[in-house]
Amino acid sequence: MPRRVLVDRAEVEFTAIRAQGAGGQNVNKVSSAAHLRFDVAASSLPDDVKARLLALADQRISSEGVIVIKAQDHRSLPRNQADALLRLQEMVDEATHQPKPRRATKPTYGSKQRRLEGKAVRAQVKAGRGRVRGE
Repeated sequence: MPRRVLVDRAEVEFTAIRAQGAGGQNVNKVSSAAHLRFDVAASSLPDDVKARLLALADQRISSEGVIVIKAQDHRSLPRNQADALLRLQEMVDEATHQPKPRRATKPTYGSKQRRLEGKAVRAQVKAGRGRVRGE
């Protein structure tokens, strides 16, 4: 079973911002969306997890190595903070998975023979599609 690396809540910085979209009169008064910032390089994560996390092709990771997640699905700030923290933990969980090293293999003799036989059959089918000559 893969190891579980938990994100330390003290290393996460939250900022309350105004949410976009519908919300009635409340949307203009209350900053209920959460902006999460997590500096990967300064975190206490293991070095291999940091490297895989920074190598992810994710637009939420800035060029400085800071993960920025915006959560605004819920109407309350604590729920949006919990949602952002959960999404960060999912990213870290994805980075903890170490991919198996790929080993080069060679095709077997039998598979080579079957491939060549299939090519010969296709060649015969295509050769039979030529123009018919009348004698």
